[in-house]
Amino acid sequence: MPENTVTVVDNRTNKTYTLPVENGTIRAMDLRQIKTGPEDFGLMTYDPAFMNTASCKSSITFIDGDRGILRYRGYNIEELAESCTFLQVAYLLLFGELPDEKQTKDWVKQITHHTMLHETTKEAMTRFRYDAHPMGVLTSTVAALSTVYPEAKNVRDRETRLHQIIRLIAKVPTMAAYSYRHNLGFPYVYPDNDLSFTENFMNMLWKMVEPKYIANPVMARALDILFILHADHEQNCSANTMRCAGSSEADPYLSVAAACAALAGPLHGGANEAVLTMLAEIGNKNNIPAYIKRVKEGHGKLMGFGHRVYKNYDPRARIIKHIADQVFQVTGKNPKLEIARSWRRLRWKTNTSSAASSIPTWISTPGSSIRRWASNRRCSPCCSPFRASPAGSPSGTS
Repeated sequence: MPENTVTVVDNRTNKTYTLPVENGTIRAMDLRQIKTGPEDFGLMTYDPAFMNTASCKSSITFIDGDRGILRYRGYNIEELAESCTFLQVAYLLLFGELPDEKQTKDWVKQITHHTMLHETTKEAMTRFRYDAHPMGVLTSTVAALSTVYPEAKNVRDRETRLHQIIRLIAKVPTMAAYSYRHNLGFPYVYPDNDLSFTENFMNMLWKMVEPKYIANPVMARALDILFILHADHEQNCSANTMRCAGSSEADPYLSVAAACAALAGPLHGGANEAVLTMLAEIGNKNNIPAYIKRVKEGHGKLMGFGHRVYKNYDPRARIIKHIADQVFQVTGKNPKLEIARSWRRLRWKTNTSSAASSIPTWISTPGSSIRRWASNRRCSPCCSPFRASPAGSPSGTS
């Protein structure tokens, strides 16, 4: 049976080193022993973008970009999107198993009864400038919760950590909705415990003067599926940022705030907003060739047409296309959708980008859908309440 090691020959010294291999990896510290002499610090790895570096062991999410596979805890994303609610998937990600009927009921009750914000926190949100970006407001407010719940600093206590996780899943939609309405100059809407998780989010976003908000079931289910599809995506930028901040034993709110800051960037969660900005700039499908020509000349960047990890097909794309068709039956077609469709066809014909990014994906469609519903492109990065919450189980495994 072959030995699970690799042999490294240092041509500088003609010395040979045997390094153990575990799960297809070698430990970077094992390279430190490779030196040219006593004064040499030792060999190091250089991978600034984490292109080929594993930072942890994880049983949460599995991605096979070559085959277009995404799984949470062993379940295919297609199966979860068809059969589960977002809160059931959140439970799965945290505890490793889907909840049964009683566990689902108890879990939903816990989340539902933590959606309110302290009035002083709500008042603090009103102090932001009228045109403050919702992600800046959200990030700041999440960090401020560290002062509201000082017991969160006891990060080594399992039950305390779980309590903060529940609070975050419950309160992030409330803060996101308040951030959105603040940007529009609308009064904040309190959570409604009679509504489901997603319906309540829609209520806080879009309720006006009606006595009781009634969510359209098609759009409520579509938004719930979008939350599922974006609930986790392995060790991405915001996940790594949160783990880095959390490694200092910063409390969950400060760690999540750091993750929110990373999520706001246009190369991460802010890409949805960047796509909508780009489509607005194009204006009409007839302007696409000229826009592509300008990008090729180094003026601007193409945004939102494929995730680089998927070399074959993003499995979320098929699901999003299906629910987008259902949503647009309710709302009518978004003019920007035709721009995106035309661009997709043109990119295939002209081969204007690499194979990974030229895949005809509908991942930009959630932004289009949400904009159609909310009529404000600056809302979209806030709309994933679990994405920024502590990944892994309550025991701290990630």
